[in-house]
Amino acid sequence: MSKHVAYAPFIDFEEDAQIRAKDQARVIALREKKGWLFRLLLGLVLIGPGVLVMIADNDAGGVITYAQTGAAYGIGFFVPALLLSGFIAYVVQEMTVRLGAVTHRGHAEMIWGRYGAFWGWFSLVDLVIANILTLITEFIGVTLGLGVFGVPHLVSAAAAIIIDILVLLVLRYYAWERVSLWIALGNLVFIPLALMAHPQWSTVVSAFSNWHIQGGFTPTFLFIVLANFGTTIAPWMLFFQQSAVVDKGLTVLDIRHGQIDTAIGTVAMVAVAVALVILTGSLVYGMPGAANLDIQQILSVLGQRLGPLGEDLFALGLVEAGMIAAIALTASTSWATGEAFHWPKSINMPARKAWRFYLPGILSALAAAGVVLIPNAPLGFLNLTVQVIASIFMPAAMLFLLLLLNDKTIMGEYTNRKWQNIAAFSIVGLLVILNGVYGLSVVMPHLF
Repeated sequence: MSKHVAYAPFIDFEEDAQIRAKDQARVIALREKKGWLFRLLLGLVLIGPGVLVMIADNDAGGVITYAQTGAAYGIGFFVPALLLSGFIAYVVQEMTVRLGAVTHRGHAEMIWGRYGAFWGWFSLVDLVIANILTLITEFIGVTLGLGVFGVPHLVSAAAAIIIDILVLLVLRYYAWERVSLWIALGNLVFIPLALMAHPQWSTVVSAFSNWHIQGGFTPTFLFIVLANFGTTIAPWMLFFQQSAVVDKGLTVLDIRHGQIDTAIGTVAMVAVAVALVILTGSLVYGMPGAANLDIQQILSVLGQRLGPLGEDLFALGLVEAGMIAAIALTASTSWATGEAFHWPKSINMPARKAWRFYLPGILSALAAAGVVLIPNAPLGFLNLTVQVIASIFMPAAMLFLLLLLNDKTIMGEYTNRKWQNIAAFSIVGLLVILNGVYGLSVVMPHLF
């Protein structure tokens, strides 16, 4: 337990501590051995939270957003923008690695312990609302994806809920993480799909020298930009990765591996996001009404251009994206509520002993699935709106993170460096400006 956070109430659970001690002993044993093979094994054991948070960030809502972005605006503006967003995501998530490894506390517990109940409730309510809204987009993706294969929405939503709950309740942390990583690998299916589209690579390259906004700077463009930022960085990611670092039992000795883990996840996230924009930017962009196509119509176009295999692969990728994100979001909600109220707060704990820990996450998933099953719900508009809401919530979440990372009584020698603060505050400023400009465009559209 870190001496820097003695103010934060902490309840230890013997069974959880014993399981985590075994995982830590495995890491210590590998660290003490010499040779490249053991270094590789150590890296494979420590990989997890960073890759999971980044891949889960390419969730069903993200896949739909990127696909609609490419269809509406082509390759020109958003391919370079997504590379920038990847850097932003890494800067933000790397801070959670250090905070979790140094304090051995989750994000919610740190806010409650350091800033009191008011701000604790503020951050928790924001997170739970945002998580439920985001979970809605995950079940949208699962139902739409399985719908391509003729599976009724009720059946697909029920199957997704059952898998989500079983993964959370049955597996302890290490097994939960490994299973989640295998599911996450399916996210890479969008890369070969982009290659199947035979894009004009000269157009992709020229996008970096000619950063052109097709159609000009409009309220719709701002909405899409906010949606893309909302799917790249979101409040749940802060809570998820820090809690995962703590539940995995990482220490300050593991920070470097945590940074590498996050960097690998960032590369995968950006590669998939760019692939999606290239895919629809090559096959859908320029068609009559392309800017107004929903994901089902985009799927139909992909089926016409790539054949049934292309449509089926995209649909499977959409299902995978929804499932991995649902697993992550459900865990994020449970971790945050467990930390806030000092309940059991580890996936290592059996359900019969830690039912209060698992219940909030499960209830949030059930509520989200119920919304998706409402007849004639505007699912496409809801998806983009959820991403925008995430970008609106993000500045407040970032400020708490920055306050904690610059508190020497908590972080000691691991506080933010000057360049990290400059980058982080620039990100906050960018989000505030984008949100403000979008607000003006809604209130006074004649200005744009």
